[in-house]
Amino acid sequence: MAKLYIVGTPIGNLKDITYRAVETLKMCEYIACEDTRHSLPLLSAYDIHAKLIAYHKFNEAECSNKLIELIRDGNNVAIITDAGMPSISDPGAEVVSRCHEGGVEVELVPGPTAFASAVALSGIKDAGFTFIGFLPDKKADKVSILTKVDKTELPIIIYVAPHDLKKTATDLLDILGDRTVRVCRELTKIHESVTVTTLSSFECEERGEIVMIIDGKKEENPYLKLSIKEHLLSYINDGMDKKDAIKKVTQERGIPKNDVYQESMKL
Repeated sequence: MAKLYIVGTPIGNLKDITYRAVETLKMCEYIACEDTRHSLPLLSAYDIHAKLIAYHKFNEAECSNKLIELIRDGNNVAIITDAGMPSISDPGAEVVSRCHEGGVEVELVPGPTAFASAVALSGIKDAGFTFIGFLPDKKADKVSILTKVDKTELPIIIYVAPHDLKKTATDLLDILGDRTVRVCRELTKIHESVTVTTLSSFECEERGEIVMIIDGKKEENPYLKLSIKEHLLSYINDGMDKKDAIKKVTQERGIPKNDVYQESMKL
């Protein structure tokens, strides 16, 4: 029985394609591409000669019907995007959803994904993250989305076009406040890099495909709302040695140790 195949393609290096992906694309009669011109070098490199159909965000609804009709006529159809997995900030979800609704079989052939690759390369240690994808163009829409995730302590991951990089950093600073950000560029390519910077003093080369990983909101220490004296007493009353309490309060408040010591003398 014919199927729709969701096929992941390389996000940069053409060698990052699975044996199964190549086999699947070779056995399909049709391949729906986000941009047929962009996909041709990859397909040519692996001697794949299926009929190509343009499937992009401007014709998803219309083209989905055509793809489903082809499958029901007995043709295997694969859907690919310019890079990575279909439906992940790229076209694909419309036809997949319609296939499920209409009883057309769908099979997944996974491949690289930019945000997962960026997480692995960046070295962040958080046990999770919030993935947004590309931010909307309008400032009001950006504010709406980012304010929903502002309070999360998990990193926020977005995709950014190189020409929008500095403007995006400025918008993020306005909405989220200053945070550390890791900018992952040119993943799997020759000039692959990770730049660690901050939103307030943002510096990064504006070139290549970009994934930004913004630190989550750090939990505020409730003791910082107390006076230095009350802060010290809280730790001492919990059984901490006075010397250790002075050291901890100094570190948490980021003030000279002598200031804390003077307050400890008043206890």
